[in-house]
Amino acid sequence: MKVITLIKEINSSRDLILKLSRNDFWTKYASSQLGIFWAFVQPLLTVLVYWFVFQVGFRVVPIENVPYLLWLLCGLVPWFFFSEALINSTNSLLEYSYLVKKVVFKISILPMIKIISSLFIHIFFLIFIEYTFVFYGFIPTVFNFQIIYYLICIIALLISLAYITASVVVFFRDLSQIISIVMQFGVWLTPIMWQPSIFPEKYHNILKINPLYYIVEGYRDSLFNNIWFWEKPKQTIFFWAVCIILFTMGTIIFKKLKPHFSDVL
Repeated sequence: MKVITLIKEINSSRDLILKLSRNDFWTKYASSQLGIFWAFVQPLLTVLVYWFVFQVGFRVVPIENVPYLLWLLCGLVPWFFFSEALINSTNSLLEYSYLVKKVVFKISILPMIKIISSLFIHIFFLIFIEYTFVFYGFIPTVFNFQIIYYLICIIALLISLAYITASVVVFFRDLSQIISIVMQFGVWLTPIMWQPSIFPEKYHNILKINPLYYIVEGYRDSLFNNIWFWEKPKQTIFFWAVCIILFTMGTIIFKKLKPHFSDVL
């Protein structure tokens, strides 16, 4: 019942979530002179640095008949979204503590606000990826629309994790720093800069335990491998099972700790 109640709260507040997400997005960069420009330039510079190190420095050859830059973009772009959205949603209750103390406000929507706010930048980069592929001579196909499915996957995973982390960080503030460190390791534990094939076959199932493995490979399947998600039934079932378990856990933790948020904040 707690899970259904939370879903209903989010659904009934979808207009408010979108409005507050837009406001959060603009106010985040309002204090700097270049404003929203920084939201896009930092990820682009990161991509260029990785591309220069691996392709120019290590002379990485095209992977799966795709230029390394395009292959890299398909991994980094979803990672940027996941990393930023998870860190921001984790701190959502702390940042909006004044709303948490308001009895009438549905604080359950706060993590969602941060996730949607980060989504605006991700949509820009999805368009950027499409134009980059066209620039390199890749013609868009019907498989490209599958990106929408994998985008839903990222959001589902983020929501599932956010209600756990946002609830716990209120009582254990060091969690946000721990998550930042995990993100630094996570970018190397996910097949973003490297191919899964470099590992022996016996280790592949271990690598696939990482939910981001499914998403990153899914972006590549949609943009150049031309593989539908239902062609990977075991991975798909496993991913959604993980999301359901995490979301159920997150809902229970959030509801149990919710009455104590205002006391701590």
